[in-house]
Amino acid sequence: MSDRPSPLADPHIAFDVSEGRRDIVVLGSTGSIGTQAIDLVLRNPDRFRVTALAASGGRIGLLAEQAHRLKVRTVAVAREDAVEELRTALKALYGSEPLPELLAGPDAATQVAASPCHTVLNGITGSIGLAPTLAALEAGRTLALANKESLIVGGPLVKALAKPGQIIPVDSEHAALFQALAAGTRADVRKLVVTASGGPFRGRTREQLAHVTREDALAHPTWAMGPVITINSATLVNKGLEVIEAHLLYDIPFDRIEVVVHPQSYVHSMVEFTDGSTLAQATPPDMRGPIAIGIGWPERVPDAAPAFDWTKASTWEFFPLDTEAFPSVGLARHVGELGGTAPAVFNAANEECVEAFLAGRLPFNGIMDTVTAVVTEHGKPAEGTSLTVSDVLEAETWARARARELAAKATAEARA
Repeated sequence: MSDRPSPLADPHIAFDVSEGRRDIVVLGSTGSIGTQAIDLVLRNPDRFRVTALAASGGRIGLLAEQAHRLKVRTVAVAREDAVEELRTALKALYGSEPLPELLAGPDAATQVAASPCHTVLNGITGSIGLAPTLAALEAGRTLALANKESLIVGGPLVKALAKPGQIIPVDSEHAALFQALAAGTRADVRKLVVTASGGPFRGRTREQLAHVTREDALAHPTWAMGPVITINSATLVNKGLEVIEAHLLYDIPFDRIEVVVHPQSYVHSMVEFTDGSTLAQATPPDMRGPIAIGIGWPERVPDAAPAFDWTKASTWEFFPLDTEAFPSVGLARHVGELGGTAPAVFNAANEECVEAFLAGRLPFNGIMDTVTAVVTEHGKPAEGTSLTVSDVLEAETWARARARELAAKATAEARA
């Protein structure tokens, strides 16, 4: 860990607290993070106002309802073929009122990320969130970051643009670390401990995972999330990505970032200090708490999420990670240490394999087998080269194509 202040999330950074309401742009508004953020905003109209929304275009009715209820200035949709359906839905709700500005296309979310506001909440799923992340930072917005993939695939690019304290993490684990780190200086930190629920398959061996179904993998025991993130939780790829994210956010070496399985998902992560003290941040599983930290920091939002009833008995368990059944965390550490385009290759290959698994074209264990093969084939990135957006996009394109080839080959061999 270097002695310099982290260029990203740092709870010791002094923030200017603006008077009145904060203007918020919500990217991925119809997804799990976006809908919960909007619920939080609507319950706190004196604190927050949403000025723009962006979504993929898969839930047009919901997007139109959000725009109308929030009275936003701009609505962006990634699918250009969804514009007319969106305009029709908006007209039905707005009547004679003027419609918000409509943006469409793959760059629409990037455009609204740079629009005038205080905070951009990036709740997009996948590496397509990188361009909006960079746009928000370049425009000087505070970035409430739920899109971990943009930091994973473009870590050096993001860190080069981010000013001290400009990024506030929204992942429950990193929001927990962010809060716990406020109790000491960077020199006091011995290690970060990232908790994992263990997903729906905790305790199963690799052999027992060979024939799990799509429905099995989507049945997460503690969190309600989108399908991609839920599958990533089942493989623990999500935890591997979070280890890389913690390294990038807090400049802690990989050998000082541990993962521990905590089935109840009450403790969201911990910081161990050099004096032997460990501080844990704990709440019942609910993403509105981390979202409130992301859009409200340094102030807390009263009753953002449920609290514990300490008059009731409860049991909190912690177990070591089974690295044989779940090799994803070790592979993530490896690509994180390689740096360059290796994390982008890991993430892109995983996204393709998750899609193949959800479509029934790849078995569960085949996800990590294929990702490992793609990462191994990619090899070590060239040393001494500066990462560019083009490098990331080129590496992702190759990784996706190679993952599809290997997945198709595995499927054909299994059916032969």
